Amino acid sequence: MKKTLALMLAALLCLTAVSALAAEPVKMDKLTFEFVPSKEADVIIQGTQNLPELVKAEMLKNGYDIGEVVISVGTDYNATGEAMATGAIDVGWLPGGTYALYSKEVDVILTATRNGLSNDSTNPVDWNGEANKTLKDGPQVTFYRSLIYAAPSPYGKELAAKVNAGEKLTWEDLDKASWGVMRNSSSAGYIYPTLWLMENYGKKITDLSNVATLAGYPEGFALAAAENIDIIVCYADGRNDYELAWTIPTTEADETGKGGMGREKSIWEELNVIGVTEGIYNDTVSVTREKPEIYNPEFIKALQDSLISIINTPEGKAIFDIYSHAGYAVATDADYDGARAALEVVK
Repeated sequence: MKKTLALMLAALLCLTAVSALAAEPVKMDKLTFEFVPSKEADVIIQGTQNLPELVKAEMLKNGYDIGEVVISVGTDYNATGEAMATGAIDVGWLPGGTYALYSKEVDVILTATRNGLSNDSTNPVDWNGEANKTLKDGPQVTFYRSLIYAAPSPYGKELAAKVNAGEKLTWEDLDKASWGVMRNSSSAGYIYPTLWLMENYGKKITDLSNVATLAGYPEGFALAAAENIDIIVCYADGRNDYELAWTIPTTEADETGKGGMGREKSIWEELNVIGVTEGIYNDTVSVTREKPEIYNPEFIKALQDSLISIINTPEGKAIFDIYSHAGYAVATDADYDGARAALEVVK
């Protein structure tokens, strides 16, 4: 009996020791995050400055002791995709189109949910004017739209007047305009506007005569406000993001740091919608496939749980509101088959 008790005690001690070892968190020196520049880089950096400590605290609860979380902003969407493809960046916030372009080298782990807009009409006239100001008060959705906007330049006003009068624009109308678009991996800034052109005119952005590729949406809104461009393309709540900056003097900035654009009338009156795209599946949180310590089920589950937990706190909601993300849902690569199909059509 004594021998049996001794053996049982020894086994119990052994199990306790193993459990203690198993409870030890996995140590990581550094975790790198990168955001795409759909807003000004300094606005993103300022808005996410508390994210590293929140991530470190949540990841510790989920079994990972991370020494440092470093946040950066890519120079453009493709730059972030390329950095993740080489393993230089561990985790990236990528639009669906960018993810589709790099999905052999990166893998999606979360899809953003966002507050739906008060307007989801496919008729551009329904988006124009102060009375049709877009509110972010709809139900949670996993998609958004891109809009084609006519700037308040002389020719932009001509295009807007035709649309608001119920006239359909011709290809010649659009081809005469100067366009500002994003790089070809941007869902709202290139891919879906191209699909809109193909569906309505059988043409692509590459068929237009006067196209400038912009570094980011801030440049597009600034050029539109300065009347140096006729058409820009952007996600559907873009005017909400630049509403205050639109009428602030150029020597000042709004509360988020966006430089003033010096217009007198509101952005809802001056930046008119002339086209509405199909729905676009929401942004991703993706991880690199190039680093085994990142691309494994244990780490991915810990990061998914951590980010979902963070965005469900008031502080987390404020951070991710930069991208209009209101929540995160676990995602799979197959969710973006539609984005890949769209990218192939654009190619």
